[in-house]
Amino acid sequence: MAAFETELKKLKYEVLKEVAILAKEDKLTQEEIENIPYSIIKGEKPKYRCCVYHERAIIKERAKLAAGYIPNGDKPSPLVKAKDQDQIMYIIEAACDRCPINKYTITEACRGCLQHSCMEACNFNAIYKVNGRAYINQDVCKECGMCKSACPYNAVSEVMRPCKVACPTNGLAIDPNDRRAIINKDECIDCGACMTACPFGAISDRSYMVPVINKLENKEKVYAVIAPAIVGQFGREVTVGQIVGGLKELGFTEVIEAACGADAVTAHEAMEFVERMEKGDKFMTTSCCPGFVSYIEKKFPDQVDRISNTVSPMIAAGRLIKKKEKDATVVFIGPCTAKKSEIRRDNLKDAVDYVLTFEEIEAIFGAYNIQVEQLEDNEINDASALGRGFAEGGGVSAAVESYIKSKDINIRFNPVKISGHSNLRKFMLLAKNGRLPGNFFEGMMCEGGCIGGAAAVCDQKKTKILLNKFSKESKIQQVISNERIKEFEGVELNK
Repeated sequence: MAAFETELKKLKYEVLKEVAILAKEDKLTQEEIENIPYSIIKGEKPKYRCCVYHERAIIKERAKLAAGYIPNGDKPSPLVKAKDQDQIMYIIEAACDRCPINKYTITEACRGCLQHSCMEACNFNAIYKVNGRAYINQDVCKECGMCKSACPYNAVSEVMRPCKVACPTNGLAIDPNDRRAIINKDECIDCGACMTACPFGAISDRSYMVPVINKLENKEKVYAVIAPAIVGQFGREVTVGQIVGGLKELGFTEVIEAACGADAVTAHEAMEFVERMEKGDKFMTTSCCPGFVSYIEKKFPDQVDRISNTVSPMIAAGRLIKKKEKDATVVFIGPCTAKKSEIRRDNLKDAVDYVLTFEEIEAIFGAYNIQVEQLEDNEINDASALGRGFAEGGGVSAAVESYIKSKDINIRFNPVKISGHSNLRKFMLLAKNGRLPGNFFEGMMCEGGCIGGAAAVCDQKKTKILLNKFSKESKIQQVISNERIKEFEGVELNK
């Protein structure tokens, strides 16, 4: 198994594992969930917080989310299922540090100048002099930033809470009464950026582990669709074939690559692009990243018609399985929290039943005492190198361009390949104003693409080389085969 990169990841694993064990043993009751904090935090000496009581309160709320319930209920309140099944990300109130950060403060660089531009710029009379230097009254400050813009010495420091900085849609607010972070569901795109950014682990995603484990224990037909970004997630020496073996030991009927769906998506999206360009459209965006799709819908609604109508590789693979096995349960396993909201969309509910993250599947392996590094290597070659390349920024563009060239289609293909929310906003503004420097916009919310997903176990710096090696294995095809395209005949690839 992969070593834990941070104490926070280790703690999250321990909670997920304890919940998975209870689900496996059919003991997931409120009493057992409330006992989890005591099995993880032993003794009376705190390791992370002010006291063990605070630590255990946080663990209890984490356990609720891991079991599929909503957090923040006071004991002895009963476990509560989410009323809004579409909400994935939650603030764990007990874990939120309520960051005592004043957004704007005056630093030692202040010269106490005669011009006092900062005071003149402030429309709220929040700045005055103390001992010859400027001082901001935080009770009056509205955080407009005018003082920072006005100061000739750059003496005004701007510090924002990590969760707010990370959120691409400004979907995080601060409770004015107790400074706790609040998620605005109407703005949230479930990308998990805030979860990754919070150094206190106060934001987490609701899990589907329990219903998946129940189906595995009942010996139902459960199929796993694994994202190509899974390579390297459980150790550098652990092969994808060994992970496949581990999933089969858990009871999955079959394991297929999401990248086989990416092959079909490539062909479909390439022809959609050609059709749009021939009709005179200026550009088309990709649709495989649910975070990017939701971002456009919420922040650039007038550009929604530019989004490709082709489904994501996950949905394509799920529909292929359901075509062959109508009563199958399909579980997608990947690094993305936004995938949990994608399967809730009305027009996509037919394809995938549950989503598990790499963090969650690692915990399930632990609950079942499966050491994947000790298993035999199962051969897996469901997809082409191009399909596996979808996991990395630029991979979709490379696949579509290769397919268009293979069909000798004479059309200009000029991709713009962007990952990470800060650059996405910049280029979406260019696109909105007709200044996008290309006609095919590949957008991914996570920096570096899917391998940088919020629920990845290992950092992409460690897995990127392994992904490239996995994508180019000699035993798989380097191009998309006609046989793969035929395999998806009759599978709906439009949303």
